[in-house]
Amino acid sequence: MPVELHADATVFTYDENIERVILRAGTNHVECQPKHADGYTRCTPTASSQRTDFIARMTAQGLADEELQSAIDQAESDGLIPPQEFGSLRYYLYEENDQINLLWVVALPYALSENLGMPTASQRANAIAGIGLPWMMLEGTSDAHLMIPINATQLSNAIR
Repeated sequence: MPVELHADATVFTYDENIERVILRAGTNHVECQPKHADGYTRCTPTASSQRTDFIARMTAQGLADEELQSAIDQAESDGLIPPQEFGSLRYYLYEENDQINLLWVVALPYALSENLGMPTASQRANAIAGIGLPWMMLEGTSDAHLMIPINATQLSNAIR
């Protein structure tokens, strides 16, 4: 995430009961989870904390992919979690070469690529090669988003 957000971000993790444990209280609008078992460090808006906690609980119960998305959609529909804020940013850092190392994701709930002028062809392979461009995923769903691989930084995938 941008350097100016680092010092004031909340840092948290989950205990064995999937209860939130604050490692460092922050004063800005971003919260981060240290490197997770899947290798990612994640930062999200604090306004998304209910959603983040819900996803953590559902993932711990073994839900993934379409089943997880269905549970999220149902929780939104039931008013248990708020929908994603259009345009909110999530930040991801991964330190191995088999995934995109530095990725920013813009939430675009229910948006369609044709309305926003966004490409939908995956840039994953190019991003891993250090030359990725943005692309939209899951258009038309509550989890529609724009993937923005960040190239040419010390944390980015090296150009191959």
